Amino acid sequence: MLKELMQAFLQKKYLINTRPYELNIAGVRSRQSRPNKFDDFIHVFYKREDGDWLINSFPATTDPGIYWLRSPMNENGTAILCPGQYKDSHRIGVHRGKYQALVQQNTLQVYRDNNRDDVIDYNPAKKYSGIFGINIHRAAVKGVTKQVDVHSAGCQVLADVEDFNLLMTLAHRHKKLYGNSFTYTLLEGM
Repeated sequence: MLKELMQAFLQKKYLINTRPYELNIAGVRSRQSRPNKFDDFIHVFYKREDGDWLINSFPATTDPGIYWLRSPMNENGTAILCPGQYKDSHRIGVHRGKYQALVQQNTLQVYRDNNRDDVIDYNPAKKYSGIFGINIHRAAVKGVTKQVDVHSAGCQVLADVEDFNLLMTLAHRHKKLYGNSFTYTLLEGM
């Protein structure tokens, strides 16, 4: 997967961080996105001090759960992050006042799905830019979560709490070396 990610980044002329332990965080949305499923991945890749690349791949969702598709918290509809690279978009902060996660700090683009059904609508005519609280966080407090449900209203959510803990360990190392700013890239179906 590392080779494919690097090729996708280069093809799109996206930034690739190359300093040791400087994270590249990439969500990959499944070609067959199904609401309420952790059918996507969040990949974290970085160089070690010896120059070798490492990658960690975590089952996740890059889409909202059915609960929020049916009951949008925004009058324009439920947020669905648009593919792209968002430089310095996140930092370590507190998600919903509960626990540390990667929280949005700069503008992102989202589609808005407002027809209150169980189908995710990627409608370019309903695109918005702003700070919406599109965070990168975990689902449940323990174990592996099987369904998205209320865990994502547009956030990028890891299914396994242990995967999330590893992501945060890596993020803290990055922060210590390079500061509290992370670029997030969302790609479609690879």
